[in-house]
Amino acid sequence: MPLQHGSKIYCQLLLDSNRYKLAEKLASERGVRVTAMLREFVYTALSQIQPEEYGTAEQADKDVWARSVQRRVEGRMRSKQGGTGSETDA
Repeated sequence: MPLQHGSKIYCQLLLDSNRYKLAEKLASERGVRVTAMLREFVYTALSQIQPEEYGTAEQADKDVWARSVQRRVEGRMRSKQGGTGSETDA
């Protein structure tokens, strides 16, 4: 069962050992982590199989990321101003 990890979904993927070693070798040659390379493989396959739906999903994910960054920027600005933004007037 997939788990939430921030705004992402964490899923476990089981691979047979020899094919994983092949992926590990390829990732090493490319200078990337195996998980990053496999994630890109999945995204590429999805974009080829369902291009319209993939484009919509990709844009929605980018929007979520942009909102997350904006909230962090706003939080840092509040922190620098000396407030958390959660206090109320008494």
